[in-house]
Amino acid sequence: MRKQKFTTAALAAGLVLTLGACGSQAASKASSDNLDPATTSGTLRVMIPTYPVSNAGKDAFQKVVDEFHKTWPKLNIEPDFVTYNNMNEKISTSIASGSGYDVLVTGVGWIQPFAAKGVFKDLGTVGVTKQTVSDGTVDALVPAVTYEDKVYGYPLVADARVVALRKSAFVEAGLDPSKPPQNMAELKADAEKLTKRDASGAITRPGFDFYAKPGAYRQAFTWFLASTGTPLYTSDGKPNFANDHGVQTINWMKNMVNNVEDFGKQNAAGQPLVYTGEAAMGFTTASVDCSDKGVGQKNCDDMEYFLLDNGSPSEFVGGDIASIGSKTKYSKAAWDFIKALTTPEAGQAQAALNNKIPASRAAANSAAVQANPLSKFVTANLSHAVYEGGAKNWLEVRNSFNTALDEAVLGKRPAKDVLDALAAQSK
Repeated sequence: MRKQKFTTAALAAGLVLTLGACGSQAASKASSDNLDPATTSGTLRVMIPTYPVSNAGKDAFQKVVDEFHKTWPKLNIEPDFVTYNNMNEKISTSIASGSGYDVLVTGVGWIQPFAAKGVFKDLGTVGVTKQTVSDGTVDALVPAVTYEDKVYGYPLVADARVVALRKSAFVEAGLDPSKPPQNMAELKADAEKLTKRDASGAITRPGFDFYAKPGAYRQAFTWFLASTGTPLYTSDGKPNFANDHGVQTINWMKNMVNNVEDFGKQNAAGQPLVYTGEAAMGFTTASVDCSDKGVGQKNCDDMEYFLLDNGSPSEFVGGDIASIGSKTKYSKAAWDFIKALTTPEAGQAQAALNNKIPASRAAANSAAVQANPLSKFVTANLSHAVYEGGAKNWLEVRNSFNTALDEAVLGKRPAKDVLDALAAQSK
């Protein structure tokens, strides 16, 4: 799973100011088109991070365009292949210039902030309902695309975090790999037994890999908190983390960091350490390449996957979500382009290009999912999906989370103080 990377707090704040100035007006200027697909000409602007700027990425995207052109043969597609690094800036610039995108692909946690500012169109205007999303994907993904009970996005591919253990490491430590830890207390106890150190006490093999560099412990906190049955935000966007469960989760992470893994530990490839045995347990991505070009079959055979359950079995899920720009003149065409992005063939290509899995309900039997045991496990457990975000100003708050959580897990600030401050910032 490619980790989502984000812009700075200053950029996010600038984006919010820009959106706040034109957000609610954007929707009112949108045309309710009744265009003939066979004769309509013009340009559909598509902002998308799903296809990398490579020959393979461009070829896969062109197949989506070709599918779309079966219905809209004269409507040109102008793609903007963004990354999660520059996405906010791109959206902000397009709005400020008055040339907003017709189709925007963003991520989990982005729907509510952008919908609240009028950047996305209510998909009910093109006939999409929560039932439509549920029928096409899974029920657990519906909250990720809704705001104030309306649908503003459609999932394309899913990203995920589950935990893998190395069977050989468990056996070596006298643990039973068929009985993975079930909760945070058991995970800590096992991780401490699995951690290897040199004569000086330095960690040479982490017992657990957070798969997080400095400033990136936010997703781990969200996942561990959710495993207690506590989502980051309530369904109406209220902060739900400044409580006993939140404090206990941070303090548990504090007791893990620099105990079973050095803070911010990463390998040169930026991949989960558990994949190559550099860690005995750890977070995974949504899929793993077991071929010789990837980690190899021997490494794959040595891994077992599981969810943590501190009261609620949870699987952290991110992914790519397609929306329609609120100012588009081509609502029907934009939705048809999104449908072209969700065909089985397009889903397979997107999954392969991004080390993710198709978000469709029918994905379980797809080649992309059946390719390896991790993607099978992730897909089978999407009903336990949990995600970050929920506040209207999440794009600002998440940057604060990054810094504040580092301070908390390193013992520089009390967990309660950190969470209270983050809750006060959420709105």
